[in-house]
Amino acid sequence: MMKNIQKGFTLIELMIVVAIIGILAAVAIPAYGDYTARAQAAEAFTLMDGVKTPLTELYTSNGDFLIGGASGISAITSGKYVADLSVAGATAGSTTSIQANFKNAGVSSRLLTNSTAGGTPLSVHMYYNPDTGSWTCANGDASADVIQTANGGEVALVGANTIPLNVLPKSCG
Repeated sequence: MMKNIQKGFTLIELMIVVAIIGILAAVAIPAYGDYTARAQAAEAFTLMDGVKTPLTELYTSNGDFLIGGASGISAITSGKYVADLSVAGATAGSTTSIQANFKNAGVSSRLLTNSTAGGTPLSVHMYYNPDTGSWTCANGDASADVIQTANGGEVALVGANTIPLNVLPKSCG
């Protein structure tokens, strides 16, 4: 007489598998959200990198620091996640900063002041130091940046409307 051997999983084994999948999902979903926001934020740095050299040359040759218009450079100033890219600062003409503002819809909630569409878009910016010829980046808008003085030690300063630090590239702290 042959023994009847059952095949399959017990209820306990299935419950353990479901619990493991739940734990993995609880860890992966927030990490995926950060990954998505970082990828969207990277577009701002790509656009700003594209104007650094032309703006540097324009500033060095005639002292202008403008995007668009009659005396500014021509550049791509918006993208899928970035609403606009502009020369910005505490007062017009007193800074050598470029600022990228994110769109208020169609972007990660981490790039808005609140998680609903229509929230205030956040910003990142880069500052050109004319004394040293170097660029630095900082979180938020360029409202805290001022034109470089003779000491040569100025860098981009954190402004208002900052994005979360876990979304900001490590090199732009």
